[in-house]
Amino acid sequence: MVAIGYIRVSTEDQAKEGVSLDSQRSKIQAYCHLKDLTLREIIEDAGISAKNLRRPGAQKVLKLARRKEIDAVVVYKLDRFFRSTTDALETTKEFEKWGVSFHSIEETLDTRSAMGRFFFTLTAALAEMERRLIGERTKAALSHKRSRNEKTGGEIPYGYDLTEGGILIKNDEEQKVIRLIRNLHAQELSLRRICADLERQGYRTKTGNPHWHPETISHIIKRK
Repeated sequence: MVAIGYIRVSTEDQAKEGVSLDSQRSKIQAYCHLKDLTLREIIEDAGISAKNLRRPGAQKVLKLARRKEIDAVVVYKLDRFFRSTTDALETTKEFEKWGVSFHSIEETLDTRSAMGRFFFTLTAALAEMERRLIGERTKAALSHKRSRNEKTGGEIPYGYDLTEGGILIKNDEEQKVIRLIRNLHAQELSLRRICADLERQGYRTKTGNPHWHPETISHIIKRK
């Protein structure tokens, strides 16, 4: 049986956690040797997230499978190729139609058998649920930090200063400028006109720049 390996890594952190491209490559090679699969090629998507299957490497794998040039697709872990249960089920259904089996080393999945197909479906659903739970917990944690005026990342917003403890406190001078900006906006002045007024009065941006940008004004107006 002719197999294609697929590897992907999106960030440096993932590489540090033991799923680097080299690590995935060596595991796929060992697996194919153990399972008597002839490894034709290992296709990679480096530095690309798996939001969907619109990745150069993933598309190449699908193309080879569609042409029936391969018999198996091997990945180190399910989430290297799929991020949603829908993608996983629909794609492997196509694989089955083309006579291509899907193997995931970490989860010990092989869709050639009915039992393997069942566990593949179950594992894909559980993996997506775990990602959604992590997303919900992260969202809740960030919301809690914001409610306590704690910084959640990015630059310090105009109108605030950051304490050593990571708490945002109001900067009275900048808050005065924010009120002025909103008053000018309420008078239906354009963003460029507001910039010109601030520059004329000698007000500076957070970084001390005497020149204001319309986008900065827009962010301040829209901010709660």
